[in-house]
Amino acid sequence: MSKIRIDPFYHHVSHTITYVVTDLATRQSAIIDPVLDFDIASGTISTHFADMLIEHIDKHGYEIEWILETHAHDDHISAACYIKKNRGGITGIGENITKVQHTFKRLLNLDESFQCNGEQFDQLFVDEELIKFGHLNIHVIHTPGHTPACVSYLIEDTVFVGDTLSTPELGTASTEFPDSSATTLYHSIQRILALPNCTRVFVGHYPFTDKNAENQLETSVIAQKRNNRVVGGKVTLTEFVQLHQQRHINADTPALLLPAIQINIRAGNISPIEGEDNYYIKIPLNQL
Repeated sequence: MSKIRIDPFYHHVSHTITYVVTDLATRQSAIIDPVLDFDIASGTISTHFADMLIEHIDKHGYEIEWILETHAHDDHISAACYIKKNRGGITGIGENITKVQHTFKRLLNLDESFQCNGEQFDQLFVDEELIKFGHLNIHVIHTPGHTPACVSYLIEDTVFVGDTLSTPELGTASTEFPDSSATTLYHSIQRILALPNCTRVFVGHYPFTDKNAENQLETSVIAQKRNNRVVGGKVTLTEFVQLHQQRHINADTPALLLPAIQINIRAGNISPIEGEDNYYIKIPLNQL
């Protein structure tokens, strides 16, 4: 019998998934990749989706122990700060978030008040670190490639891979993020595929909005090995890079990369107030 309960919440606008993972013995929960609603046309941020997560936590009498990011996302704004302010929890991300912060501090011309040391998060995780979760452990696995800071979280027999792997029919996410690398991604995926075949794999992105999306998010190591057309079987590094490039040759820069990343590298904190209690997002021209 599983020691954890997994509740996926599909965000239809960004096609991303937030997971609420709960240690059944202690009722401690970890929220992985929470989302704020953002309408880019009007510049409006709202909390409907995040409030649904909080409502779920309250309804079941859970307590938030962790708010975890698999990486600094380019397709949605993180709700980590909002949830922490309202229900507590420790925010965490891989230690290489500092590399992403350096890249975007330069790209966005952020002022000196923004520190590229990861201080915006409560904890930065190193590769192979074990963090306490209820009476269980979360094993942090460094899986860069999609971004330099990607990590996967292994809890019992279940791994949450963010955008490192997609469902078998989709293959993998693209590597359009600054400092991303298909070669690095290949080696990271091999670490996931080296886990026991029965390991359950939960993906962080699913680009279809059908009503049953929540039922399409779980796969397994053996299913990836058998059915993933990009990384399955005995695909070599050279073959993977070619297949990956072919599948993403026309990939556009994500529409929310620039708006989202400057908030996500701050752990979901909106940039400092300017003027009369106004917040602003910077868009550099001709930089990507």
